Amino acid sequence: MRFCTAINCMDGRAQIPVIRYLQKRFDAEYVDMVSEPGPNRILAAGQDTVTIASIERRVRLSVQRHQSVGVAVIGHHDCAGNPSPAVQQNQDTAAAVLRIRTAFRHIPVIGLWLNESWEVEGLQDEAANKPDVGDS
Repeated sequence: MRFCTAINCMDGRAQIPVIRYLQKRFDAEYVDMVSEPGPNRILAAGQDTVTIASIERRVRLSVQRHQSVGVAVIGHHDCAGNPSPAVQQNQDTAAAVLRIRTAFRHIPVIGLWLNESWEVEGLQDEAANKPDVGDS
């Protein structure tokens, strides 16, 4: 069994596209889901230390117990928890990725965006590391 981890919004619309994408991206059978409303904003802002500690604890559990091979932080269109425009959300996601990379240096951490069509787009950092799985 091979796992990866998603730090994703609790919005049900964001679950299935992210799971499918990450299964291909990390060649994983299972995706452990760490969900919060607007997690990219929470992690980027750095103010809600209780929720940040909870997110990191859940990611650590996935990494340690399931040997997760990668982590993704996801932002999405029409987010109730982070109602910012895409440009700001992508900046939040990039900052969140840096925070998670600092805590989990030994595995890949990527940032993703779910657009208005609920299609997953890799952020610039992700695109530079590996071609989009939809292109194969």
